[in-house]
Amino acid sequence: MTSDTISALNYFIAPLDGSRPYILFYPDSTTTKPPYNWTQEPHAMQIEDVRGKEELYNLDNAGFQYGREAAKHASFLNDDEIQRKYYPESIDLIKRVTGATRVVIFGHVVRRRRPGEAHDNPQNQPVSAVHVDHTPAAAIAGVHRHLPPTEAPSLLRRRFQSINLWRPLSHAAVDWPLALCDFRSVDFEKDLVPVALLYPDHENDSFGVKYNPNHQWKYMNAMTPEDFDSIQDGSVARLSPHTGFQDSNTPEGTPPRESIELRALVFYD
Repeated sequence: MTSDTISALNYFIAPLDGSRPYILFYPDSTTTKPPYNWTQEPHAMQIEDVRGKEELYNLDNAGFQYGREAAKHASFLNDDEIQRKYYPESIDLIKRVTGATRVVIFGHVVRRRRPGEAHDNPQNQPVSAVHVDHTPAAAIAGVHRHLPPTEAPSLLRRRFQSINLWRPLSHAAVDWPLALCDFRSVDFEKDLVPVALLYPDHENDSFGVKYNPNHQWKYMNAMTPEDFDSIQDGSVARLSPHTGFQDSNTPEGTPPRESIELRALVFYD
């Protein structure tokens, strides 16, 4: 029985004055800048449930890939413990799935939805805007930022990817699941707009995603903690726009979504 759904996904609208789009992280009292200078517009999109046909989608053709393997680490309340225990098993998993020879994890986010609170806030609610985490230039800058300067140039001469490893925690992600856009339906030149991510000590870039009726959206209904999802920003399929979304078919009383995403640089010989 299909669990395809239709949901309003929030697409990017560039600043009307033509200024550079940005998101200001950790604003303080010394700045008068608003947290961001762009808007978004909801569009009702068909989202196909791929459960039972996951093998049709992989990092090379679609920009994302599903798998099934229970995590050995079970507690996700302490960041230091996540780094010590969950990072190593995740590195091993990414290597086995991709054939990579080196994986460097450079961060993670645990998201726990809090009903009644705004999304996209510092409490790490599910992100409700269609986006891509890194532009190609930002991925290259990430190699320079997270790898020793003696190694980065040689690593950049070979194939590499920036991959997110996404997993539900504690229970199935029925509430606010993750939607992924098949790269083959994305117009790379027209749909994507660089957005500056302004941090206290550096800048980065992501992509805002403009509405395109040709976008083909996918999700896996009721992903469990044993299921995982890899989102790619590398070569072949170059990226996968994604967003959390409110599924109108979610039964009343469903536990709020809890998930973890790891961000990794993945290198090949």
